[in-house]
Amino acid sequence: MLRDRYDPLDVFAWVPALSRQMEPVLTQLDQLLDDDTLFQLVKADLATRHPHSLTDGRPSTPVEVVLRMLVVKQLYGWSYAQTEQWVADSLVLRQFCRVYWQPVPDDTTLIRWANTVQPQTLHHLLDHIVELARSLKVTRGRKLRVDSTVVATNIHHPSDSTLLYDGVRVMGRMLGKAKHLLAEGADLSKQAFQNHTRAAKRQMKHIMQTARQRGQAAADHLQSAYGRLLAVAKRTVAQAQQVGPVLQRRAGPTAGRVAEQLTQLVPQIEQVIRQTERRVLKGEQVPASEKLVSLFEPHSAIIRKGKPGKPDCSLSKCFKVMNIVLLLYCSIVTLLNCCSVFSYKKLVIRD
Repeated sequence: MLRDRYDPLDVFAWVPALSRQMEPVLTQLDQLLDDDTLFQLVKADLATRHPHSLTDGRPSTPVEVVLRMLVVKQLYGWSYAQTEQWVADSLVLRQFCRVYWQPVPDDTTLIRWANTVQPQTLHHLLDHIVELARSLKVTRGRKLRVDSTVVATNIHHPSDSTLLYDGVRVMGRMLGKAKHLLAEGADLSKQAFQNHTRAAKRQMKHIMQTARQRGQAAADHLQSAYGRLLAVAKRTVAQAQQVGPVLQRRAGPTAGRVAEQLTQLVPQIEQVIRQTERRVLKGEQVPASEKLVSLFEPHSAIIRKGKPGKPDCSLSKCFKVMNIVLLLYCSIVTLLNCCSVFSYKKLVIRD
């Protein structure tokens, strides 16, 4: 059952000297985080973790504690484990996070709660914070500067043969699930659910071995192996296109989910087939912007970085760093104090 907050308790009343040790930044944030609009927006997302989070189950970590611990984590640049450790050790942070004398939630609990905050909520939070800054006459909020960064994608090296094999393997698994869901009720032949993973793997390994060889004969063998692998991939795509509409007509959330996965996967594999035919069979040079380098991280791109003489190509994703409301609150506190409290700000409001 989702809880709003613990019963108020003044830890400083037990140790009066600590009341003078809270940082000015924490004091300002403590006042800003009492905003009820922010609290209700975050609570609405946390309530969606389970269907009956608001009414059933044992009492959860309070929404207020989760929000404030996430602010502390972002403010000091700690990991989730470090946040748990330092909040538990500090009476000042216990008071700020409104944990009081209660057990501090562990790092895995914080991760699960943080993952429930939705992108739409972040947009509402950002709009609310801009209005808050304008009401405090800190800024007119006419411009927004957003920083971005490039991070490496956690994928295997994307050769055409491995991408085709990935597509056949994953789609074969989806077709296996569809076979169990449809059972005897569908008017489909056994060939519609046939799994070609072993054939695709055999051709992929043959391509990898042949690619190490030199000469015209090796090049001809390579093209023949790619042709056979492409034929396997095309057969699997045809099967998915045949099974997908039948799944969509079948009632039930599981059937709908598998049909949706097939619908998303088919265009990606078709793109891999096209780029393989252009590069291997037709000898074209496919631009990096037109290549798909991963079926599991489709937004990854080939990005060149480094010095002009020594370029370094990496498979990366470009993220806009908009770390929820946490850094925005820190930025507002900085503006209110009229000094550079933080060494960096990924997102700032400017006039």
